[in-house]
Amino acid sequence: MADDNPPGGANSPIFSAVLTPYRSLGRQGFFVLMLCIGLICFASGLPFLLLGAWPVFLFFGLDVILVWLAFRMNYRAARAFEEVEVFPETVTIRQVSAAGKVRTHEFNPYWARLSVHRIEDEGVVRITLTSHGRSLDVGAFLNPPDKESFAHAFARALSEARGAPVPA
Repeated sequence: MADDNPPGGANSPIFSAVLTPYRSLGRQGFFVLMLCIGLICFASGLPFLLLGAWPVFLFFGLDVILVWLAFRMNYRAARAFEEVEVFPETVTIRQVSAAGKVRTHEFNPYWARLSVHRIEDEGVVRITLTSHGRSLDVGAFLNPPDKESFAHAFARALSEARGAPVPA
C-alpha cells in the first residue's frame, strides 16, 4: 500500500522532537556504584557485628537498600517523555508520564505564543506555550542547555508554521 503522506507533504511535520530526561548513570555504572556502596557498608559494619553491636550492621544494610530504592525511583521517573510536533495547521504536544499516562495538547500555531524564561546565571529555566488562556510547560525535565537548544528550534518551527520569516 502506498504512503498517502509523502515526505514534505501537507501532513508531514515541520518539526518533530522527543524530549527525554537525561540520566548520567547507566545500568553498568549503577551496578558498579551499588557494588562499591555494598562493599563499603559491609566492611564498615563487620567490626560492629564482631563486637556484638549487630544493630549497627543492620543499619549499614539499610543504607544500601535506601540508596538502591532512591535510584530505582529516579530511573522510574526517567521513563517520562514528551513528543512535540509542529504542523502547518497544528502544534501537538504529547506528554507521557512515567506511569504511562498520556496527555495530548493541541494548539493552533497562529495563536500559540512561546515564552522562554531565562535566568542570567542558569540560562533557560522554563519554556511555556500559551494560547487562548491555556498554558503548557514544555520540557520541564530538561537541563538548561538542552532547554536553550530546544527553545530555539521550537521557535523556528513555529515561525515556519505561521509562514513568517524564520529568525536566524
